[in-house]
Amino acid sequence: MKTKESPLLPMLRSRVQGDMLAMLFLDPDRSYSLTDLAHRSGASVRAIHAEANRLVEADWVHERRVGNNRMLQANSSSIIASALSQLLLVTYGPLPLLTDALIGLPDISRAYIYGSWAARHEGLPGPAPQDIDVLVVGTIDLDLVHDAVEPVAQRLKREVNIRRVSEKQWRNYEDDPFLKTLHSSPLVELSREAMTR
Repeated sequence: MKTKESPLLPMLRSRVQGDMLAMLFLDPDRSYSLTDLAHRSGASVRAIHAEANRLVEADWVHERRVGNNRMLQANSSSIIASALSQLLLVTYGPLPLLTDALIGLPDISRAYIYGSWAARHEGLPGPAPQDIDVLVVGTIDLDLVHDAVEPVAQRLKREVNIRRVSEKQWRNYEDDPFLKTLHSSPLVELSREAMTR
């Protein structure tokens, strides 16, 4: 299966590669199984497996076995680690950082990144996004969400705009021009599995 190109960081060969590297290098003390990486990025395990082989061969990533699982971890002593982490932070960082920020918050049924960042992530060309737009579906207190994402905004050095809608509004989007537009635009869903863990 052909993977999508990477307008967020055109030097990479695919979006899957960018998502994987961001998860690994923005949290270098953590290791991930191939299944974890697939679930959190929305990619297939097969696509993750192919990228994992390339990254291990290049020594960008360390691999160890736990039972039948291949566990991957960034090689933070690599000469490219620091520079690569900075590039990944400002390009692919919003997905893993916002997922981690919203993990465990109550009353969120799902959350999405939309707008220009989502468009670039999904392969649409254009300039680097200047801010990040997040839609939270649920009844959570918006102050809780703002408090959770503020450190992410500071780390990304960009504004993170939060909008909340109820599950009913999200389902009945035809009555709302904004949500109707959103449903036909690129959306990047933050991993529900990770958020409800």
